[in-house]
Amino acid sequence: MLKLWLSATVVVLLSGCSNGYRYGAPEQVVIDTLGVDPYEYQVDLADCEEYAHQISVGERTAEGAVEGAVVGGVLGAVLGNSGTAKRSAGAGAVLGGVKGNKHARHEQDRIVKRCLIGRGYKVLN
Repeated sequence: MLKLWLSATVVVLLSGCSNGYRYGAPEQVVIDTLGVDPYEYQVDLADCEEYAHQISVGERTAEGAVEGAVVGGVLGAVLGNSGTAKRSAGAGAVLGGVKGNKHARHEQDRIVKRCLIGRGYKVLN
C-alpha cells in the first residue's frame, strides 16, 4: 500500500511541475508568411496561446494519473493478488498521467492552429 501512495504522490508532484506550462512555442506553428505583418502575427499568436492556456496541462495529467491508477488497480486485483493490484495501479498511474499530458498538449496545439486559421493565416502544419 505504501508503494501505491508513493507512486501517486510522485505523479501528483510531477503534474504540479507541469501546472505552470504555458503554450508559448511559436516555432511549432508553421504559417505561410507571404503578405503577413510579422508584428501583427506575433500579437495574434500571443492571443491564440492565451486561449490554449485555458487547457490545464497539470490538471489533465493528474486526472489521467488517477484514472490510470484506478484501472490498473482493478485489473491487477482481477488478474492477481493485492501485490499485483498495487504494482498495476502504480504503472497505470504513470501511463495515465503521460497520456493525459500528451492529450492536453495536443489540444493546446489544435486550439492555437484553429485560432490562427480563424484570423486568416494559412497554417501549414
